[in-house]
Amino acid sequence: MLNLTQALYDQIVAHARADHPDEACGVVAGPAGTDRPERFVPMLNAARSPTFYEFDSKDLLKLYRELDDRDEDPVVVYHSHTATEAYPSRTDVTYANEPGAHYVLVSTADADGLGEFQFRSYRIVDGVITEEEVRVVEAY
Repeated sequence: MLNLTQALYDQIVAHARADHPDEACGVVAGPAGTDRPERFVPMLNAARSPTFYEFDSKDLLKLYRELDDRDEDPVVVYHSHTATEAYPSRTDVTYANEPGAHYVLVSTADADGLGEFQFRSYRIVDGVITEEEVRVVEAY
């Protein structure tokens, strides 16, 4: 189960909506070993695409150095789907290289009348997708 504060939930949704019609992407970092998302880190979609996201390699290197310096883990890796449901694509599964992370997908298809708004979380380990419950709380 992913436990997420209302503030972090709102920040992820706002980022997804702001970048629509392109996919948004980012990370929520937390203290190493805690599985507690705390620090919102929006990233630039270097692909600037409505159907694909890609972290900029320099930004990603900077992020991982920062995580290491702060003794943090990438607890949540998120991105949006702009015209499809919030379910990992084959490409998403291929790029899911953080076995301990929660992979959050936000569908902003509702912005174009193509579907319902969705906020879903998955674990993706060795190519296996497992959906998990998302519990939004006021504080930890």
